[in-house]
Amino acid sequence: MALVTGGNGGIGLAMATAMAEAGADIVIWGRQANKNESAAEALGATGRRIATFECDVADEAAVIETFARSLGTMGRVDAVFANAGTSGGGTSITDVTFDEWRRVNSVNLDGVFLCLREGARHMVDRGDGGSLVAISSTAAIHGPGRSHAYAASKTGVLGLVRALAVDLARHRIRANAVCPGWTITELASRGYSDDRFRTATTQRTPVRRWADPTEMGPLGVYLADPTITFHTGDTFVIDGGYTIF
Repeated sequence: MALVTGGNGGIGLAMATAMAEAGADIVIWGRQANKNESAAEALGATGRRIATFECDVADEAAVIETFARSLGTMGRVDAVFANAGTSGGGTSITDVTFDEWRRVNSVNLDGVFLCLREGARHMVDRGDGGSLVAISSTAAIHGPGRSHAYAASKTGVLGLVRALAVDLARHRIRANAVCPGWTITELASRGYSDDRFRTATTQRTPVRRWADPTEMGPLGVYLADPTITFHTGDTFVIDGGYTIF
């Protein structure tokens, strides 16, 4: 079974859909009940067992409780995709408040830590391995001006994943990160709807377009595949060449 936080839309839902189509049962965590219900309805067409829970990943008690409820429903968790995130930016560093810094990091870094920690605890106790995946961003690679908290949080995720990969290898638990490039999602809708910004980012991308979330789906299937036992500590950059151009 694969657990996907923020799996009720965008990249998370695309990965959840691809995994369900490949034969996995799915648990979705999301803060919006209506989006959870829509995702469950769409995923139900795959014929797999689907469950959704409301959860704020920045709340430690909520993460612990919701993970336990997920286990109670499905019995086990084989892969955890820490995908839930929030945007931030548009402000000069001299004007960024500490509250804004903490808001972004509480979801994008603390939330990832909490979800992967609970996944690791379960997998270590169970004793037969598993997969931990964190969704980072190309903001961890290039310098996204005026997005300081977001860039710092997504960079921190990469360090966390590498440490987890080393720490958990003896338990047959893999840890990897994904850095998507510009992708047409609700979170990135403001940038995509800005003609100047969309044109500028598209021109800098060798494939000359933004990604569709469904293009991330097959990677989710690969990362959740229990037969992939030697690939850990890696960062998958899926950006159409944006960061190398």
